[in-house]
Amino acid sequence: MATAENIAIAPPGPALPGLFGLPQTPVTRNIMLSVGAAITIAIMVGVWLWSQTPDYKVLFSNFNDRDGGAIVASLQQLNIPYKYSDGGSAILVPANQVHDVRLKLAAQGLPKGGNVGFELMENQKLGISQFLEQVNFQRALEGELARSIQAVSAVQTARVHLAIPKSQVFIRDQQKPTASVLLNLYPSRILDQQQVSAIIHLVASSVPELSAKNVAIIDQNGNLLSDPSKQMANNTLDPSQLKYVQEYQQSIIKRIESIISPIVGAANVRAEATADIDFSRTEQAAESYKPNSPPEASAIRSQQTSESYNKGTNPSGIPGALSNQPPVPATAPIVASGAANTQSAASNAGLMQKDSTMNFEVDKTIRYTQQPMGGVKRLSVAVVINYRTETDKNGKTTTRPLTDIEKTQITDLTREAMGFNKDRGDTLNVVNSPFASPEKEPIVDLPLWKQPDVLQMAKEVAKYIGVAIVLAYLFFGFLKPMLLKIMGKDKETLEALEAEKREQEEVEKEEEDAAIVNLSREAELQNTRHGSSYETNLEMAKQLAKDDPRIVANVVKAWVSNE
Repeated sequence: MATAENIAIAPPGPALPGLFGLPQTPVTRNIMLSVGAAITIAIMVGVWLWSQTPDYKVLFSNFNDRDGGAIVASLQQLNIPYKYSDGGSAILVPANQVHDVRLKLAAQGLPKGGNVGFELMENQKLGISQFLEQVNFQRALEGELARSIQAVSAVQTARVHLAIPKSQVFIRDQQKPTASVLLNLYPSRILDQQQVSAIIHLVASSVPELSAKNVAIIDQNGNLLSDPSKQMANNTLDPSQLKYVQEYQQSIIKRIESIISPIVGAANVRAEATADIDFSRTEQAAESYKPNSPPEASAIRSQQTSESYNKGTNPSGIPGALSNQPPVPATAPIVASGAANTQSAASNAGLMQKDSTMNFEVDKTIRYTQQPMGGVKRLSVAVVINYRTETDKNGKTTTRPLTDIEKTQITDLTREAMGFNKDRGDTLNVVNSPFASPEKEPIVDLPLWKQPDVLQMAKEVAKYIGVAIVLAYLFFGFLKPMLLKIMGKDKETLEALEAEKREQEEVEKEEEDAAIVNLSREAELQNTRHGSSYETNLEMAKQLAKDDPRIVANVVKAWVSNE
């Protein structure tokens, strides 16, 4: 009968290799593999999120704290991601949302630029002093003016300072208010003199008793824009007049080229015009008198005639020779003039006097002449005509100058188109000359890898390819082996299990062989002791099958295989 001493005991199998080559228990190994897998997954997720992170661009910069807080609050309400620049002077948002966010914030009145208007007067506290009320009103007026000036396209921000003196009752000569305006212009933008004058008049018209000469305007570089020396004088052309001259010259050029182009071709004619425009305003008043003496008819305006008669009396007076003599007959002629005629007559019987006054109308002519400005004083035009290009029967191209007849026709047409006036001193010069062929600039074809669009696309593709490579490396190099180890399906584990299985089979085979040997020895021993008997062997086989059925099965299997 088999005993415990006769049965070989199989040694324990070798421990499976753990993480990093250290022998570990299955539980510890699974825990460490799970942690490693979680770390790998976290790294992969981080790489993917980094690849999906959009580019950020500046939304607003150089804002005050109040506007910055309002902008951030609005971005949080709109669930728009944002971040600050390194210096904190700018707010950044995703590049594809910059314009949409600006429009949304503009609808909310952001940024306000730090200027407060008349809304400051809405929060007046009870019991505020008159001085504070005046200060708040001045602040509100300055803010409203700054907002109005910022509406100019070239102005980014503006600040207005008003110096309004306090009115005095008993002072005759009151001090006039003054204003100062600081403009922050956009980069590469300037204000012309007409725009500066418009801002000056805007400020002057918004403050009572503020004259335009008391308004000073400077830019962010400290340049005085409202310098009186830069103002246009009365004898110089202002921008509108210069624009009128340019437009008039261009119209002359266009008319000349449009009438000559059908003859010689649009590319074969060039014209330039110089116009001397008189912008002076002339007014003339003339008053002339027309003589009304004969033989021309005279117009009588009024006439007055008076007559008187005195009857003669005896001589009187101091007795003497002269007083006793009769009166001498009148010898004075009747006087007639342009103004009056006087007649008198005397007789021995009495004295008669006649006065006549006649007034004549005086002819007068008043002439008032006003010449409008913008008249053309002189016009000079130069025209260049290219040689004619002809092609013969053989397809050879040649050039020839214009004939005298053709040149005369073109000159006459140009005179009519420009409105030539010889009395005005206009000049016209038509020249026929071959045009120099333009130098063809070599077209440099940028290689495909230097084109901006291709570079941008390549960067995006390289970014995604790099992310894919990193994710694939992390997955196949770390995550998948860990998962296989956790599930027991990795190569090393399978090899270890197969080796353990083979060793177990060998141990079982050795046990079977030992059992067979022990069984044979036991049978021989029984035979030696008790003799060979069928009943004894049968009992021993039954007992062995009952104690260890596997050995019996292996023995049967060995018998079958031997057959």
